[in-house]
Amino acid sequence: MGTLEIVLIGIGCFVLGAILVGLLTYFLVVNRQNKAQGSAKRIIAEADEKAAGIVNKSREDAENNLKVSREQANLELKSAKADGDAYLAKAKAQAEVYRAQIKEEAEKQIADRRGELDAYERKLDAREDTLDKRDTALTSKEAELGLKEKGLADQGEALAKREASLKVSEAQVDQELAKVANLTMDEAKKAIMAKAEERSAAEVAQYLEDRREEAESAAEDKARDILALACERYSQDVAVEKTTTTVSLPNDEMKGRVIGREGRNIKTLEALMGVDILIDDTPEVLTVSCFDPVRREVAVKSLEALIKDGRIQPGRIEEVYEKTKATIDDDIRKTGDETVMRLGLPRINKELCKYIGRLKYRTSFGQNVLDHSIQVATLCGMMAAELGIDQTMAKRCGLLHDIGKAADSEMEGSHVEIGVRLAKKYGEPDQVISAIASHHGDVEKRYVTDELVVAADTLSAARPGARSETLENYIKRLEDIENICKSYDGVKNCYALQSGRDVRVMVLPEKVDDSGIVLLGQKIRDRIQSEMTYPGNIKITVIRETRHVEIAK
Repeated sequence: MGTLEIVLIGIGCFVLGAILVGLLTYFLVVNRQNKAQGSAKRIIAEADEKAAGIVNKSREDAENNLKVSREQANLELKSAKADGDAYLAKAKAQAEVYRAQIKEEAEKQIADRRGELDAYERKLDAREDTLDKRDTALTSKEAELGLKEKGLADQGEALAKREASLKVSEAQVDQELAKVANLTMDEAKKAIMAKAEERSAAEVAQYLEDRREEAESAAEDKARDILALACERYSQDVAVEKTTTTVSLPNDEMKGRVIGREGRNIKTLEALMGVDILIDDTPEVLTVSCFDPVRREVAVKSLEALIKDGRIQPGRIEEVYEKTKATIDDDIRKTGDETVMRLGLPRINKELCKYIGRLKYRTSFGQNVLDHSIQVATLCGMMAAELGIDQTMAKRCGLLHDIGKAADSEMEGSHVEIGVRLAKKYGEPDQVISAIASHHGDVEKRYVTDELVVAADTLSAARPGARSETLENYIKRLEDIENICKSYDGVKNCYALQSGRDVRVMVLPEKVDDSGIVLLGQKIRDRIQSEMTYPGNIKITVIRETRHVEIAK
């Protein structure tokens, strides 16, 4: 055999052995798989039997537990129902107790309020009785004055008759004197008149002084009584008109809700808002009283919101008050901005605009200060246009001239001083500061706009034109007063003080006696009244002084 054949035989034997090994292996694997499948089926069958047992047992346990739970739930439900009935009965009893307490407190408050109202009515009745008594007293005084006037008239008639008789006797005396002194009738008459005037000057002056003092005393007493009566009758009406605002209620039950339990609500309202809330027998109305119009407006708006909402309790009151206050503050800011835009002014500090808006709630001599300021600004702009100067600056000065009145309740000083401080604080131009400081003549005017503001302020507020008086007219008026005083014999010197409102006249004691100063003062008064034009009143004081000096050496 060759080598090739040996190799082929070897390969064939190897292949045959490999086939036999593979077959053997296959049979072994198949046998193992069959055994494994049998074992798996047996294990699955055992698991199914065990699972079925466990399920049956769990089902029985669940049914037992459910039955026990239902029994316990029924027991607890019965117990809870019994407890609920007990609590309900207890709550009803407690509610009845609270209802009785509230009813008792309400009746007590009503009784207290009725007692206060009764006391107030008694006070009003007493005041009416007092006023009736004062009316009676005034009537009696008027009757007495009428009798006195009638007596004075009778005395005047008697004096007239006496003067007539004196004239007859004087004529006879004149004739006798003419015969004795060999004088003409005119010469004798002049001599007698001079003596009579000299003799009766003191008596006439004293008589006039006594009558004047009596008239002044009676007039002062009567004026005081009339003013007191007028104040009592009308001061309350004026105060109520200027410081109170009424709030409408949907029904009278709302008054009790506004007052609250033990007065908690009304105490919270008054303490938080800084106002007085008055509740009386007037149906469906309550009154808010406060001198600050901004606080009063906030209180009224807050009350209207609370009444409309229906929820009135301290927490809600604070919430509504804060919202209303924010709304009013926003309205003040908008008013300031709208005013600036309306006048066509350039940008003004936002904080200063708020002060402008606050002028909406400020009045002065019955005039709204914001309207007055807008009028002054408009007039300043018109006059500036005619003069050919800066209209915008003139309007700015006019608008801000009374800005101090927006804070005069918060800061010390006059509204002029406060306005100057605010203008400096918020960076206003020097012309604006000067206009604010000088518009009442407190400081010297430095700009043309200062004069425009004074003129516009006078026109808007309808004040007398004395402040626009020139220096020459002012000095001439003082000189005229002094010249009138010096024109009388016996006047040593005189001085016009207080811008001419107070005149001091010094006389020579050897020429003018104590009774003569009365006549001299009256003569000076009459001449000033008839010959001069002046603002206000002028007080004339005549001074007579006698001095004697000795020197000890």
